[in-house]
Amino acid sequence: MGTASLVLADARFPGGGHVHSGGVEEAVARGLVSDVPSLEAFLLGRLHTAGLIAAAFAAAATLLASDACVAQAPLSDARATQASRSWAELDAELDARTPSEAQREASRAQGRGTLRAVRAAWPSPVLDALVAVHPRPHHPLLVGAVCGIAGEPAEEAARCVAYLAISGPASAAVRLLGLDPFQVNAALVRLGPSLDTVVAGARGPELPAPSAPVLDLMAQSHVHHHDRMRLFAS
Repeated sequence: MGTASLVLADARFPGGGHVHSGGVEEAVARGLVSDVPSLEAFLLGRLHTAGLIAAAFAAAATLLASDACVAQAPLSDARATQASRSWAELDAELDARTPSEAQREASRAQGRGTLRAVRAAWPSPVLDALVAVHPRPHHPLLVGAVCGIAGEPAEEAARCVAYLAISGPASAAVRLLGLDPFQVNAALVRLGPSLDTVVAGARGPELPAPSAPVLDLMAQSHVHHHDRMRLFAS
């Protein structure tokens, strides 16, 4: 992995990812995740659904950003308009594949939280074009844009967001359940082959659209449960 994808995948990156559990908090509250085996099963399912979608869109955003950077000059009005349309299409396609309003909000909140740090490290007109479409870009699109700006291949952006799709929830489970962090990290390592499969699938000819209705429903439920203390925003 290149520097950009490594930095973005680092839990210490100031993007606000630590306040999101990826659905684990609701799963714990419902008794669906209670130990390392049940957590590992949850992460596997999340990786092949929400993780695959995020990886595919990060890869697509990398290619779009790379194309813009190759020009190395101000774009003509026609090319700038086309670039804006392309970003808008990706944004709309990701919205369409995220039926849960709560999950859309979580993605945009993470994107917005990451944007300030990204602008400081990788200033680029590409980011301006992305933010012009929506001031709170989806997190996978922002990660992909940064990787494209940094000259990294689309696979690295896909791997970065696919890894974040499981590493963030795994870390949240340690906090919520007091699980052995060594065993949780071992579970992440066991998911390595599945992670590779997702990264490979993210570069397919079409953007995938796997369904995860339980994750969608739990995300909505998590937002509306005001009768209990919550550690995470999602």
